[in-house]
Amino acid sequence: MRIKHLNIPDHEIVMTAIRSQGAGGQNVNKVATAIHLKFDIAASSLPVTVRQRLLALNDQRVTKEGVFILKSQQTRSQLKNKELALSRLRSFIAQALVSRKVRRKTRPTKASKLRRLASKSKRAALKKDRQKVSE
Repeated sequence: MRIKHLNIPDHEIVMTAIRSQGAGGQNVNKVATAIHLKFDIAASSLPVTVRQRLLALNDQRVTKEGVFILKSQQTRSQLKNKELALSRLRSFIAQALVSRKVRRKTRPTKASKLRRLASKSKRAALKKDRQKVSE
């Protein structure tokens, strides 16, 4: 499987066919169309930084041992479910490849400070006008 510039060998991805749940009539009881995908992140050939990012993601599909487990049963076709499972694995790994933009601290401009203070004084004057007049 290929993701951008990364290449994952097929032997690292374990897919097993299992019986699907839900509607489907007799077909559900006799054909294993759902796919159970397992990908061991910790033992994979991915770069160390990508592995660390994947394990750091707070995803419920990743076990404590670092194994990504996915079940695909959207369609009645085993082949389509395999393709869907692989595409979901690709998107999961692509999520870790995106690096966050570094935030630089900024200070408010003088004009924005003046606008804020002007709006505060305008609001204060409006509230002052609502008060009872004391003689």
